[in-house]
Amino acid sequence: MAPFPRYAIYYVSAPGTDLDRFGAQLLGYDAFSGEDLPFPDGIMQMTPDWHDLTRDPRKYGFHATLKAPLSLAHGKTEGELLAACEKFADASRPIPVITPVVESISGFIAVVSAEPSAALERLAADCVREFDSLRAPLTSGDRARRNPSALTPRQCEHLDRWGYPYVMADFRFHMTLTGRLAAERREPVMMMLRNRFSAVGLKTLAIDRIALCRQERPDSPFRIVNHWKLRIEDTSDKKRHRNYR
Repeated sequence: MAPFPRYAIYYVSAPGTDLDRFGAQLLGYDAFSGEDLPFPDGIMQMTPDWHDLTRDPRKYGFHATLKAPLSLAHGKTEGELLAACEKFADASRPIPVITPVVESISGFIAVVSAEPSAALERLAADCVREFDSLRAPLTSGDRARRNPSALTPRQCEHLDRWGYPYVMADFRFHMTLTGRLAAERREPVMMMLRNRFSAVGLKTLAIDRIALCRQERPDSPFRIVNHWKLRIEDTSDKKRHRNYR
């Protein structure tokens, strides 16, 4: 097993926003404070096994993965990872803006992007590449736990190169709300979550923040160490530069 603590770089909504509260309350866990939360009113009456349905995503907090959980490479420190996150956030870049919807993805339910986004795929790929020098190689046990025989050849290549199979062309943005559901459970739970999400009234979502999260032990939840707003690319400066070349 990989050594602990483990770290991950996620997109998270800013603390206290409607989206942050929506996800944290449904999962029953606030990754900013590290505190358990009561579920929203009425959800246990509608779905009595909600605690079990959210067991897997609860330990990660409400997030979208940009750089999957990793152990630090030999000689690397948390301070170096924090500095790398700050540098990454301070680099000017286009900020992806998506239309968030609730859908089923690989059997679980999540907030996803209604349409593919090249800017979002580029942001995720940049995260995968730029933090990889801080990542310890996968152990044979951790690789086996990814069940390589069930992956595509390209996903196996990603696993061996980047430590995680669902990157680059296989990346799919998702903010998970449930564990994997049996087919007969999926539709009613998804409709319930869509109704709750529609009450948030979120029509667009800027993917404008990264968070560094830490997991102390295998049975610990991930908690946010720090978070940074991404620096927005100044397109007016770029336009002026092109005009004067």
